[in-house]
Amino acid sequence: MQIRWRRGSGWISRFDRHLVRKVSRFPGGNHDVFFRRLSASANHGKLWMGAAAIMAAFPGKPRRAALHGLIAQAVASAVTNMGFKTLLPRARPLPEHLPVFRFVHPQPTSSSMPSGHSASAIAFAVGAGLVKPVVGAALAPVAVGVAYSRVHTGAHWPSDVFFGSAIGAGAALITRKWWPVRPPFPAVSRTFTQAPELPGGAGLSIVVNTLGGSFTQETAGALQEVFPQAHINKVEPGEDLSVEIQATATFPGTVALGVWGGDGTVGTAAAAAVEHSLPLLVLPGGTLNHFARDAGTGHLKEAVTAANRGEAALADVGLVTVERGMAGNPETAELVMLNTASIGLYPNLVRRREMLQPALGKPLAGVVAMFRTFATGTPTTLLVDGVRHKLWIAYIGRGRYYPRDHAPLVRPVLDDGVLDVRMITADESFARLRLLWSVLTGTVATSRITHLSEASTIRVESDGSPMVLAVDGEALAGVRTAEFRVANRHLTYYSPQS
Repeated sequence: MQIRWRRGSGWISRFDRHLVRKVSRFPGGNHDVFFRRLSASANHGKLWMGAAAIMAAFPGKPRRAALHGLIAQAVASAVTNMGFKTLLPRARPLPEHLPVFRFVHPQPTSSSMPSGHSASAIAFAVGAGLVKPVVGAALAPVAVGVAYSRVHTGAHWPSDVFFGSAIGAGAALITRKWWPVRPPFPAVSRTFTQAPELPGGAGLSIVVNTLGGSFTQETAGALQEVFPQAHINKVEPGEDLSVEIQATATFPGTVALGVWGGDGTVGTAAAAAVEHSLPLLVLPGGTLNHFARDAGTGHLKEAVTAANRGEAALADVGLVTVERGMAGNPETAELVMLNTASIGLYPNLVRRREMLQPALGKPLAGVVAMFRTFATGTPTTLLVDGVRHKLWIAYIGRGRYYPRDHAPLVRPVLDDGVLDVRMITADESFARLRLLWSVLTGTVATSRITHLSEASTIRVESDGSPMVLAVDGEALAGVRTAEFRVANRHLTYYSPQS
């Protein structure tokens, strides 16, 4: 094999020489300088690192496209330079094959087969394009230009470029296999029902948590303006939120309960609404408004429309039975879970992500927050349905969240009857290194440390010291066991039907 490539015999050599003769007949001009400079700009991947830096300035898909392009380029470069160039030594074109003024100086001394520049260029363009096709289309002419420049400047034979390009495309596709494209989210689906119409807020009692979410001094006045006939109860610092929510739900003449606050406040109000058989109007008063967004009332105008028309839907709620205290004399409590529960390092991760998000954007903030959290944190040993695990995170969502990876964002269906269970484990060898690598490369979702499942019930027990359980953002310490189950369509909530 080595002798064949050195001699340059066979049909590949004839094909190469035929194409090079065609290129050599091109008249000289400014294009020679252009291709020489383009070729040089891609040395050591400088061109693609610069492109990635520009793409990373834009959050979302451009940033993910830059990361995947660099990973694909790194794989292609390693395979080319440390693999095939050793296995397939080949002499580069000589000045007799092309005009001397076109030759790159100094000419590389490594094997001509395959072209590393071509492999890196195609890998980056295809890798980025798999994430964001518009970016890939913009990069494609540049990548093809770099590949052609290696022939134009006499650095490679055409077959070197073709083989290198194939390696680059293959590297991008292979890396995409363990970093798959997220499938589209399913369409929003709700089970609609009727609820009392609340024109002007008549019959509506609203509890407002002044310590939660996006409350300002103008909030109560704004709510009174859009619901002039509603009863509004502002819960001030120092007051018992649960007691005040119960008082609001039982206020004379109340036919619907409204809530303004964060996830914990909304969860407590949902429990009161279920207890008193009241429909719940969730107003966008939280920081992220998880349930309001899923319910279609992420904006105040949408909530007012649904309330005035009496448009509502049905949602499942999670019921969490918690045991705390001494093992021989536990205290039992039952909590209503409207959104999510978590155990382990997830609360710290969310706190760090929210602090970094204004400066970095949500995707990159999530990566940095995960890296910092898991670099310093320690796993928790738990029994999950009787199976012992070392866990970095145990996450339980009330309803199927999307995307179906480690980072749940939206919940298109609120009455699917399932618990969305996601665990990031430390059971594997080299657990911390494996975790940090998957965080760094963005492959947590496809790593062996991530376990995704669905259930209608789940039991989590501490193995040794009690655990901290966060339900809808509210932390509960000293928990020994927690049993989760689904109460199907127990909650009526206001939701616009159009």
